[in-house]
Amino acid sequence: MWTEEKLNEMLTTPSDKLVDDIAKLKGDIMVLGAGGKMGPTLCILAKRAIEKAGVSKKVIAVSRFSDPIALDYLHSNGIVTISCDLLDVEALNKLPEVENIIYMAGRKFGTDGQEYLTWAMNSTLPAFVAYKFRKSNIVVFSSGNIYPIVPLSSGGCTEEDKVGPVGEYAMSCLARERAFEYAAKQYGTKVFIYRLNFAVDLRYGVLYDCAKKIMDGTPISLTTPCFNFIWQGSANEIAIRALLHCGSPAVKMNVTGPETVSIKYASKKLGKLLNKEPVFTGEEQNNAYLNNASLAMETFGYPEVSCETLIRWQAEYILDGGRVIDKPTHFEERKGSY
Repeated sequence: MWTEEKLNEMLTTPSDKLVDDIAKLKGDIMVLGAGGKMGPTLCILAKRAIEKAGVSKKVIAVSRFSDPIALDYLHSNGIVTISCDLLDVEALNKLPEVENIIYMAGRKFGTDGQEYLTWAMNSTLPAFVAYKFRKSNIVVFSSGNIYPIVPLSSGGCTEEDKVGPVGEYAMSCLARERAFEYAAKQYGTKVFIYRLNFAVDLRYGVLYDCAKKIMDGTPISLTTPCFNFIWQGSANEIAIRALLHCGSPAVKMNVTGPETVSIKYASKKLGKLLNKEPVFTGEEQNNAYLNNASLAMETFGYPEVSCETLIRWQAEYILDGGRVIDKPTHFEERKGSY
């Protein structure tokens, strides 16, 4: 029986590799933008790894905390929180100096019509943060869609490929990267740019989006025929462990699962498990946003949860009535409109 409590427990149980790495890390950890979809479980995962390693460190979560559920969850697990609007430069500069920063702040949905706010959050703010924490190790969350759409036969973009952002959201994500790259070059800041391509949490994500459409009888677009995704527990572990791999010049790494997954295949599997036939629309194209995460696999190891397992878990979670987060990924978007 799936419950949100069971899901959170799985997402915050550290692996032996994480425990080993957190013991090597010097100093406390501050997570900026910790109130979002991934931040709360990342903070608690880090705290539990610290406890298991038997070392003394603090995990500090910083956010506006517009979601009271996230704030209560952090407090109930003993996480130190600081309520802060990061766009308020005076408030930002009052934050304590911390040796390790995980930067998760960003804006995607609602960009259309408020492009200025997306650019402020994704490109202006990073310049201030990079200067404020120029003496810290910084893991910077970025997006896989800074790369262009590529043929399915390509195996996905690697870190060596040229970027080609489409739309203002993707462009602003690249601007965020450039701000931290500048800090790495100008101040010697040690930076790790973390290009994530779809984390799956069961409450939200590409698999949830497909499953919800199946349950609602909404057609699933095949225009983007394939995608990558990774278990959020593994994605969060990599973000924390990446603090040991920051560098100057900035290190860049794609983070996603090893499979290129067919939308039609995953939807049919979900439909069978949900006992409902999926409805499809559109013609399959021969390209998609795909990333090659071979370097991350070599550095951190393969994700602990497979594609097939995640598909099964997703269906079970929905059938068991688990709480969901209504934030669609818009995985099918090809023109950069959010």
